[in-house]
Amino acid sequence: MKDTKLSMPSRILVIGANGYVGSNLVPALLREGHFVTATSRSLAQLEKQNWHAHPNVSLVQLDLAEECAELLGKTLLGIDVVYYLVHGMASGTSFHDYELAIARKVSTALSKSQVSRLVYLGATQPDGESSSHLSARKATGNILRESGVQVIELRAGIIIGSGSAAFEVMRDVVSHMLIVVVPKWVSSQSCPIALETVIQYLLRLVTLSLEASPILEMKGPEAISYEQQMRRLARLLNKRIAIFKVPLLTPKMAASLLSVVTSVPTFVASALVEGLSHNLVSDKPDISSLIPLPAINFEAAVEVALANESDVVKSEIWGYDPDAIARWHKSYGYYPKQAGFTVKTNASASALWKNIQKVGGEEGYFFGNWLWQLRAYMDAAIGGEALKKRRPNADTLSVGDYIDSWKVIQCDKQKHLSLLFGMKAPGLGRLEFSIEEHGDFRTLDIQAWWHPAGFPGLLYWFAMMIPHLFIFRGMAFALAKKSGATEISPSPRPQ
Repeated sequence: MKDTKLSMPSRILVIGANGYVGSNLVPALLREGHFVTATSRSLAQLEKQNWHAHPNVSLVQLDLAEECAELLGKTLLGIDVVYYLVHGMASGTSFHDYELAIARKVSTALSKSQVSRLVYLGATQPDGESSSHLSARKATGNILRESGVQVIELRAGIIIGSGSAAFEVMRDVVSHMLIVVVPKWVSSQSCPIALETVIQYLLRLVTLSLEASPILEMKGPEAISYEQQMRRLARLLNKRIAIFKVPLLTPKMAASLLSVVTSVPTFVASALVEGLSHNLVSDKPDISSLIPLPAINFEAAVEVALANESDVVKSEIWGYDPDAIARWHKSYGYYPKQAGFTVKTNASASALWKNIQKVGGEEGYFFGNWLWQLRAYMDAAIGGEALKKRRPNADTLSVGDYIDSWKVIQCDKQKHLSLLFGMKAPGLGRLEFSIEEHGDFRTLDIQAWWHPAGFPGLLYWFAMMIPHLFIFRGMAFALAKKSGATEISPSPRPQ
């Protein structure tokens, strides 16, 4: 085991800084005066974080799924403490192998570095048989410890905070459904912990003196079943729910139902559901004995989470638009539903951008204009103003311009246009046009994002699914063709 040399301020690497915990940890580290290197596989997403321009932060695009040994080695140079906050649940059914593969890459790089300590956020382990998600979390810790660097593994069950996948799945179920059908294991227990407490524990581990590579639990003040959590959450949301336990409902079946109710990515929700079928109340040493913090009960943690959920629109993604912020309501799903299409084309970025800026008004929407017009008439029938044709006088668009019922909330020349949805509907949405250069070709991406407002918001989204199946594809091809493209083909959506 290498000697642990800790100092203040420290040079800290956060691997997975764009994730839920990482995006909250980085600003906390910066407030403490540390110098932070934040990594993500998407530099563009890092640059949307509120803290991206802080003088003490450096941003690094690091995709651990790719060959990155040289870059990872360079990134570790001069680093004192590493926070390892990545997981592979969103990578699909092979996430177990994916997690272990990237852990081996990091472990190998650590063994060649001068890093003093790595802090790994793992998961509470059940007694006996485990799920793929939980076993991958355990195996990841074992692999990281093989590096010879001191590894402090913090294990937690459900983290209560805005953006936490486990919390948002539960909140979506309670918010969107009057009748909740659940597996019998809904009686399984865990010790949900407030995000604020988790961040404080992580912060203190920069300088806390510890020997060897301990595994420590992070627990909330009480063990509560998932059924109790849903009922208590419903009371806080002023919702009434009826919970029916179905013995034959398997985790896989439950995950399929969740994919309809929640906007949390399907593979993430599926992995979480599988893990929640176990009791996650551990008797391993608790970090609270080393770092005593005030206990935050379930209700208090939920209240803070709900109060902070509006932060999702107080961001660069929404252009900090006051109308979007004013329209946000706590009944809206934190994670949005989405639909869209991407094409690969040889049309120039300037030609694509010129035509994107013609959207709306007399030009229409490039494809299926009769459907857009029908939707405008439906809006007008309930008091909306979608039939009102509005366009700026200039040939170019700027933030704040109105296009029919839409409002421009982001406008980055030849790169990105984002429009705030202005029709009357149960939720909050936006429409985005994005152009990305790839040397000999460009990708044109058109995406709609929708935060549903409760069950009516879900119904509205699914009512629009049939048009969504072809309208964005048609728009993308029509836009590229209008921009002079001689080559157009479907393309995977840019990450």
